[in-house]
Amino acid sequence: MRASVIVVSVVAASILLVGGCSTTEERLGTQPPATGPSFIEQDAAAEAEASAPADTLVSYCPSNQCPTGWTNCPNSEFPCDVNLLTDRNNCGACGVVCPELTFRERYECVDGQCVMSCRVSPLTLDCDGIPDNGCEASPLSNDHCGSCAVKCTDPDKPCVDPGWKGIYSCGCPDGQLKCGDSCIDPSNDDSNCGACGVECDWAGGKGDLDPNLNAYYGCVAAKCDQLKCYPGWDNCDGDETNGCETPTTTNDNCQTCGHKCDSGTQCRSSVSNNLSMCMCGTGKSFCPLDVTCTGPNCSGDCYDFSTDPKNCGACGVACGSRDSTIIGMCVNGNCRAKCVDGRADCNGNEQADGCEVDTNSDPRNCGGCGIVCNAVAGQACVGGRCVVEPCPAPDAGSGPQ
Repeated sequence: MRASVIVVSVVAASILLVGGCSTTEERLGTQPPATGPSFIEQDAAAEAEASAPADTLVSYCPSNQCPTGWTNCPNSEFPCDVNLLTDRNNCGACGVVCPELTFRERYECVDGQCVMSCRVSPLTLDCDGIPDNGCEASPLSNDHCGSCAVKCTDPDKPCVDPGWKGIYSCGCPDGQLKCGDSCIDPSNDDSNCGACGVECDWAGGKGDLDPNLNAYYGCVAAKCDQLKCYPGWDNCDGDETNGCETPTTTNDNCQTCGHKCDSGTQCRSSVSNNLSMCMCGTGKSFCPLDVTCTGPNCSGDCYDFSTDPKNCGACGVACGSRDSTIIGMCVNGNCRAKCVDGRADCNGNEQADGCEVDTNSDPRNCGGCGIVCNAVAGQACVGGRCVVEPCPAPDAGSGPQ
């Protein structure tokens, strides 16, 4: 039986990956086979081969060796199916497992080593460079305010979180006070009105309030006992005796008095900020965050029922599968399924076993269903390509083997 041979023009030869091997000699780019990939433009390949010295033409044959970084481990299903450079369960060697994710740090396998990185949410810092104690620094410390070595030296301006996620500063912005670890605006904060710890009496010292007023007494201009409207209401007629009489969740008064929604939109409560907004233009529909919620005060967002995989055809209709090898898609309002990268449904029985084939490693389905590597030669499939290496040098006077 003849060995599969691929001839290419190279300077240095090594183990390579190709899309599959035939049983005849092939010159890539000059005489492409009926099936299989061509790695460079045909004209460019022909010109390169015509001008290449004879001693630079290298024949490649199926290989049973693993490419650099790949190997077989005791739990391997296929030859060369473990990447020691990136596999956190076999990092650098079989069985070397990177530590689990913690509240402060995470570990990934990078170039065969378990590398620690600090969490972004919540933010943690590794400022001493010592892996053994992990991400030891708090972003709220005066020595490392938001970032390592950012120091807050003024005792009157300690490190604070102004209230924006992931943003820290030495002292509060102008007009704000540090109360606890956060910055507040004392001009309108009902719990810190004019100063830290000054909490307003919601009833204004008058006992119970008429619930029909849709209002309470709070902090305005750094003073308590000022009438304030509940969210979703406003005092549009300026008469405090009837409280906040106008709902600001309607198309005529959306978020503020007199703000009308354009045709095709509707006043809804946005899930991003819980404020009423004119939402959902042409082609989109509103879905509440809680699908059981009804009415104008439900927080939610706008979705395209024809393409959204979590609201396909209607609110809350999710396209998905318990099988981790399948991705749910929404096409024209109907759920469809596709295989995740590196998997394929080769037996046509997706409902029973999902995308059952690993096309990255299976030498019988290498890169796709039915693409077979050379089993006699023990050829491995790595990254969806059959592995090849330079053919053994032929005996003197013999042709390619």
